[in-house]
Amino acid sequence: MHNNIAKVLLSEEEIQKRVKELGRQIHEDYKDKDKIVMIGLLKGAIYFFTDLSLAIDLPLRIDFMVASSYGNSTETSGSVDVRLTCSEKLEGCHVLLVDDIIDSGVTMEAITRLLQRQNPASVKKVALCDKPSRRVNQLNADYVGFEIPDEFVVGYGLDFAGDYRNLPYIGVLKPEAYAK
Repeated sequence: MHNNIAKVLLSEEEIQKRVKELGRQIHEDYKDKDKIVMIGLLKGAIYFFTDLSLAIDLPLRIDFMVASSYGNSTETSGSVDVRLTCSEKLEGCHVLLVDDIIDSGVTMEAITRLLQRQNPASVKKVALCDKPSRRVNQLNADYVGFEIPDEFVVGYGLDFAGDYRNLPYIGVLKPEAYAK
């Protein structure tokens, strides 16, 4: 698995340090709010979501959604497939929507619109990685761990066709690994 990594973009230590910083920032921004619901987009956000939730020293409800616009490709299909929606009632809640990466922005934009229909007090977008150079819309995250270059990355939840999620770092996948 590690042989298919061209280079480590973000080390395990860098990721953990930044996740703790984001947790402290979110704590400060939400310390006077109640009814906070943190929603993770599965499967990619699972590691980031878990570590971030532990770094936020506030009462949180947690929930998950499954949505994708990629399937087994390295390019977005342009349409979002929502296979599981959250079970929490969001009206009047402060929602933190957490994903591993914002690339095209298609998935995060569609899910944000879907959640806003439930009349939450607020919806803030949180992403571990952001590739603004790939954006096809005007979406921006409210909290970003790292702005990264336009390279195909895997690890710490990020995958290619379901593989590489369990790498403890984020690495650039060699083109020959996904060109097969």
